[in-house]
Amino acid sequence: MQLQNDLLVRAAQGKETERTPVWLMRQAGRILPEYRKVREAARDFKTLVKTPELAAEVTLQPVDILGVDAAIIFSDILVIPEAMGLNYEMEENKGPVFPNRISSAADIKRLHVASPDELRYVTDAISLTKHELNGRVPLIGFAGAPWTIFSYMIEGGGSKTFSRAKKVLYTQPVFSHQLLEMIAQSTIHYLKAQIHAGADIVQVFDSWAGILSPAQYREFSLPYIRKICDAIQEVPTIVFAKGAFFARPEMNMLPCNVVGLDWNMGIAESRIQMPDKVLQGNLDPCALYGSLDDVKRETKRMLDEFGSQKHIANLGHGLYPDIEVDKVRCFIDTVKEYSVSMRLKAG
Repeated sequence: MQLQNDLLVRAAQGKETERTPVWLMRQAGRILPEYRKVREAARDFKTLVKTPELAAEVTLQPVDILGVDAAIIFSDILVIPEAMGLNYEMEENKGPVFPNRISSAADIKRLHVASPDELRYVTDAISLTKHELNGRVPLIGFAGAPWTIFSYMIEGGGSKTFSRAKKVLYTQPVFSHQLLEMIAQSTIHYLKAQIHAGADIVQVFDSWAGILSPAQYREFSLPYIRKICDAIQEVPTIVFAKGAFFARPEMNMLPCNVVGLDWNMGIAESRIQMPDKVLQGNLDPCALYGSLDDVKRETKRMLDEFGSQKHIANLGHGLYPDIEVDKVRCFIDTVKEYSVSMRLKAG
């Protein structure tokens, strides 16, 4: 099916676009009253993730309500460890918790490389969403980067320091690489299944990239992201590694199309360090707490620095749940209006 709005795909491919495409990480979520209504009906987060009809419904909401240039499938990065054999629970106001964590090579015997069939609820949600989108905008699939998934599996949940996971890297490097390889292979199978189901582009989230030293990141994260990008050739790929400002020259060498910037990564220096990549980002989500005029000003400042090409507008991280919908819509509308006004001035 031909896309009516293919701005994101063309921008990701490095092609010229008539305006900058815009979408937001965590756009399908708690800022929308419509989402909260569906979430309440589902009773718990995992039911929402594992019910294709509900996941598709909340994936479509930002397209209909906010006017973004892409949908991103509603799911969670921790579906991968669960499919590998390590169940997780989502506790209200606390986040993900693993009743049993992985701590040594002996624990790997409880795990296996996940197959697409074990994640059919996600691919079914993608198929449903594609049908309902009917070509209006592209659909983004995603997965967590192996290091980020590894950190949750070792810690047993979230952490301020992830010191338990980092300790394992230092004390059990062979085991660490074994588990990271299993995660990477599971992720490749998963993303390929998402693409087969209809994803037009995929993003790899390395949410905890910034807690590693440059040397550890080069050993325990980048090689596995590279392996995933090497395997995914069917659609454009985006890599978002929060906090990995030190790895930008290496990310320029990754076989991906787009690199997402967090709000601490300078735009001008990122252009210099990653000249071969389309850049995505990178407004601080907290900028959306300002007035509407503040949001417009900060958005325009970001767009001025990026320039009109080789850029996908987004935030430097995901939306926070207490940000007002009007501020989010203001950000999106400002990107669209800015691009049109720049073109008129050029003409």
